[in-house]
Amino acid sequence: MSKSAAGTVDEPGRNVAAKSGLNRAILDQGWYEMRRQLEYKQRWRGGEVQTANPAYTSQKCSCCGHTAKKNRQSQAVFVCVACGYEANADINGARNILAAGHAVLSGINPGRARKAA
Repeated sequence: MSKSAAGTVDEPGRNVAAKSGLNRAILDQGWYEMRRQLEYKQRWRGGEVQTANPAYTSQKCSCCGHTAKKNRQSQAVFVCVACGYEANADINGARNILAAGHAVLSGINPGRARKAA
């Protein structure tokens, strides 16, 4: 998730300070603790946490299901080369993850997602 800003010691890349701050913010989020608390609260309420496999969710069309690298025009834009569906790339990926979660809950395609430990 976190990366170093491009450049060398002699010629540092642009926005090194901003990139450093972003990396620090990402690493400070405590993802493990958030997931642990979510699982604890769900058990307490009688529920469970399901996780979905995120592989290719940013390249798969949430409308027709076609998966291709070329579907992802840029970081923000998704355009399906098969059906022409256009959406914000994050929205399209979120719809794919939602569909994977629904598939797990309905038992339609349990191999595509895994249950949280």
